Amino acid sequence: MAPSHTSEWQGRHANKDLLRQTVWALLQTHQAVKRDPVGHIPNFVDAATAAAHLAKLAVWQQAQVVKCNPDAPQKPVRLQALEDGKLLYMAVPRLAKQHCFVALHRDQLAAQGIPLTKAANMRNALIYGKRVAFTEMQPIDLVVVGCVAVSQRGGRTGKGAGFADLELAMLREAQLVESATSIVTTVHELQIVEDDLLPMQRHDWPLDWIVTPKGAIATRTTFSRPNGLDWDALQPDQIEKIPILKILSQQRQIASRD
Repeated sequence: MAPSHTSEWQGRHANKDLLRQTVWALLQTHQAVKRDPVGHIPNFVDAATAAAHLAKLAVWQQAQVVKCNPDAPQKPVRLQALEDGKLLYMAVPRLAKQHCFVALHRDQLAAQGIPLTKAANMRNALIYGKRVAFTEMQPIDLVVVGCVAVSQRGGRTGKGAGFADLELAMLREAQLVESATSIVTTVHELQIVEDDLLPMQRHDWPLDWIVTPKGAIATRTTFSRPNGLDWDALQPDQIEKIPILKILSQQRQIASRD
């Protein structure tokens, strides 16, 4: 289907651009989203049901520390984490601050008199959460990422900006996620595509679980995971616009001269 709108992130990978446009259009055609999804992680219908399925998985129940993306469809996941008493880390949208994660916990919110349903909202999380540096963070047991399209082999793509992969790469370098840390997503069934439509690159992080309103799928992925940031794959505009990347790049340049 020909795209009727464009995304600010398109232009870095033509095939993935087309795939995103196809999925966005499919979701709109089937009225499976709550708003125009183009350029966004789709806010799919029954996202709360998918979050409830996620909460039944052992990887969720065993996790004490959860990192989640800030997008609207994962608000029910963030709420579930808070209700379950987990320490929740949420990325600052677009990694726009040097301290690019906020920490939230139900005890801290209760002390402020903040309802958990309010704190689970992205904008409120930025207000009531504590912005933290990597050195202040605890090791993460479970990572939740937002996706535009996924494959049952574990392939994924977001909206094209690469934020999820950057977050994970930085957390890996900071030794806050390990090679065995589970990575999951919640999506609509229409966002699941054929495996060959989602080739993975060396800087891409694969999924272990895909959870939809209909249930959970274990990918048993065989894709390898990056060990950290792939500086050769970073775009100059990413380094310039993302404060923490700019700092890390400067530190790297200084270290190379020593």
